[in-house]
Amino acid sequence: MENRILVLAPFGRDARVIREVLGARQVIAHICEDGDALIGEIYKDSAATILTEEALGDGILDALREMLAAQPPWSDYPFVVLAARQTVHRTDRARSALQELSNLVLLERPVNPDTLASAAESALRARQRQYLTRKHLAELEASKLSVEQLNNKLETRIAERTEDLASANDRLMREILERERVESARVQNQKMEALGRLTGGIAHDFNNLLHAVNLNLQLIERSTVNEDRIRHYARRAKEAVDRGSRLTGQLLSFARTQSLVPKLHDVNDLIRNMAELISISVGAHVKLSLALCTEPAYVIVDAAQMEMAILNLSVNSRDAMPQGGMLEIHTEIVSADADADAKAGADDPGYSLGSISVAVRDTGEGIADNLLGKVFDPFFTTKQHAGTGLGLSQVYGFTRQSGGSVEVQSEVGAGTTVKLRFPLSPAPKDAAEVSLGGQNAAIAWQAEILVVEDDPAVRRSMVECLQVLGFHVRQAADGAAGLSELKKAKPDLLLVDYLMPRMNGAELIAHARAMYSDLPILMATGYADMNAVERLIGPHSVLAKPFDLDTMGKAVLAELRRNVSPLP
Repeated sequence: MENRILVLAPFGRDARVIREVLGARQVIAHICEDGDALIGEIYKDSAATILTEEALGDGILDALREMLAAQPPWSDYPFVVLAARQTVHRTDRARSALQELSNLVLLERPVNPDTLASAAESALRARQRQYLTRKHLAELEASKLSVEQLNNKLETRIAERTEDLASANDRLMREILERERVESARVQNQKMEALGRLTGGIAHDFNNLLHAVNLNLQLIERSTVNEDRIRHYARRAKEAVDRGSRLTGQLLSFARTQSLVPKLHDVNDLIRNMAELISISVGAHVKLSLALCTEPAYVIVDAAQMEMAILNLSVNSRDAMPQGGMLEIHTEIVSADADADAKAGADDPGYSLGSISVAVRDTGEGIADNLLGKVFDPFFTTKQHAGTGLGLSQVYGFTRQSGGSVEVQSEVGAGTTVKLRFPLSPAPKDAAEVSLGGQNAAIAWQAEILVVEDDPAVRRSMVECLQVLGFHVRQAADGAAGLSELKKAKPDLLLVDYLMPRMNGAELIAHARAMYSDLPILMATGYADMNAVERLIGPHSVLAKPFDLDTMGKAVLAELRRNVSPLP
């Protein structure tokens, strides 16, 4: 269709002659009957149009003008116009009409057939070159579109890769930060562990000194000397030893090397006994106030952990009041009827007696709302480089393990209140204590005790105290010597220290159990992780140094009663 030439010659035989001339040159010619038919065929595609001048009327010119205005940029449709011989000049109208046909070949009739055919072929070749240009433009457009698509794909892949790299970089940065945090926490833990070992070692040696002093002071008190002044001095020295004993207990709790056994305690008594330590710890610029309930409040807790928890909270309050302020420790008994937790868990006997609330309040800087939920997280601290972030997490863990709960209330600029809450336990039943004053109970047993202790001063004091209580005593300076004594004869009870050279107390106990499976054993120690020992001999068979004469006597009698029958 695009290689044909349209012919419009409405008068005479012109149209047929033109077709015959073009046909002789193998050019396809299509004759149009009128202008409308010509316009219709042009829109159906054609290579060129041959028309006579007289066919250019107003109607066809308007249609051709519209067609030429709408043709694409690559197209310049060719026309061959057969003009009549002019004896006069053309009118302006005729000239204007011919000028509007921009790609025009004008042939004056009569036309030589070769000239007509040559003009037709020339128009056909020009049109084919336009078609080739159209093809090239289409290919360029397709190439442009393809390049744009490739560019879009490339940009998409670059964006995706950039996003992946950014995500990987974010993950890497988070991992680096987490590694730095863990490394910092590990280094801090190593420091705390080293400090704990140092503290535990110092406390152990100090405990031995206190132990020897304590037992000797008790021996002085029990002596028959009538000098009241000497007994007064001994009593005052004993009070100092008791304070030192509480201090070493707290040091050992910090070092996490003390046997921690929950027992029945009055919370108010625990707080009163440590009031002096709290006051010293918070300093003179903080005023300490105790608002303790009047009724006894018995709970089952580990006393050392309880004291450490209150001390931690007090020190935190001190740090929140750098310019000074008020620190109040308040206790309150909440009845079971008013206890929300007791009502919520009616089947749980834990809170059936109610609970005791221990509140530590300060007038310090307070804690922001967005940090309140994090204060119990391990390693979280607001003290920058001054804190480890472990104090409150230890308080939380101890309280929860003791069957209680903990909550924090704070307002920036108005202070902080940390409230510990524990279920109440029944008060201890009144029972007559075993009296050792006359030593009749001890003498009645006439039991033989083997004391194995490496510290000479401590060993001598323990031996003398047991002799004062009426027991027969053998002694050994270390584990190997104690094993030799065991081989000589079976004692009625083995009293052994834990930390000794070459063979520690646990190893000696293992040998003793192998030799005498029913031998009563007491472990006396002021330093050790006693979990393994307690699994071996039980928590009731552990004496924590420093202990006094009465405590040692009661423990010995209790262990003998549990394992052997009294002698007649």
